[in-house]
Amino acid sequence: YRKLARKYHPDVSKEAGAEDKFKELTEAYEVLKDPEKRQKYDQFGSAWKQARQTGQSPPGWEGVQFDFGQGGGGFRFEGAGPGYGGSGFSDFFEMLFGEGGLGGARAGGRGGFSSAGGGGRAVRRRGADQEAPITLTLEEAARGGRRELSLSDPASGETKALSVNIPAGVRPGGRIRLAGQGASGPGGGPPGDLFLRVDLAPHPQLRLDGQDLHVTVPIAPWEAALGGRATIPTLNGDLTVKIPPGSSSGRRIRLRGKGFPRRKGDPGDLLAELRIVVPETLSERERELWKGLEDASDFDPRRA
Repeated sequence: YRKLARKYHPDVSKEAGAEDKFKELTEAYEVLKDPEKRQKYDQFGSAWKQARQTGQSPPGWEGVQFDFGQGGGGFRFEGAGPGYGGSGFSDFFEMLFGEGGLGGARAGGRGGFSSAGGGGRAVRRRGADQEAPITLTLEEAARGGRRELSLSDPASGETKALSVNIPAGVRPGGRIRLAGQGASGPGGGPPGDLFLRVDLAPHPQLRLDGQDLHVTVPIAPWEAALGGRATIPTLNGDLTVKIPPGSSSGRRIRLRGKGFPRRKGDPGDLLAELRIVVPETLSERERELWKGLEDASDFDPRRA
């Protein structure tokens, strides 16, 4: 597009009809870069703008069918609408593909072009990109590595075995691109790409928030009062942390650099939140000890 735009720009080119060709190029570029506009053009040709604005078929286009076949090696036009000459092609596509590529269309008359037979030439197009979900554990997403997958194609019913390289630090909602693993290209064109959309399976203890990991650590009342030690999970195995004396529920212990890794830069932190847990039932001896503590202490948490 840029090459032809420079050639036919009205401020540069002195050729006759350069301005009209430049306008056609601009229309072609506008259509081909936008999937929605391409779809409208596939249906209505040069009348795509009217169809896009009204949401209905432009006058004269009733019964017109554009058939983009996957197996026929290209596409076939049935019928022709306003703005299409005897070949069934708009002027700017004739300019882009050249007259030689439309010889079969001219030979066949209105709607006579078909890549499946006759003198027409197959139009090679890149296959469509596809997307599929992939669910990873928190550890897999953090460490990365290879993963073997089997994906089913709903269109063909075929199952495809893939070996995927999981990048370390991939986040939920991220996409992993597999070049050339998408839909086949019509007319022998190159295949599209496959994008794997990442989702994370729930972890039994760790919770991801941004780059930080959170974990809840249950502790006994005497551990909260006297201090102690607790074992907590991390992405690289269990770790023992010190519980400071006089800890209340909700207190957080921050372990720097023990969170989720970044693709670039330092990893996040691991925050261990303490939660005091009391026994639901007490033995007779435990009840005596708690009663003795109550009598001996003048601590009032509602006045602290």
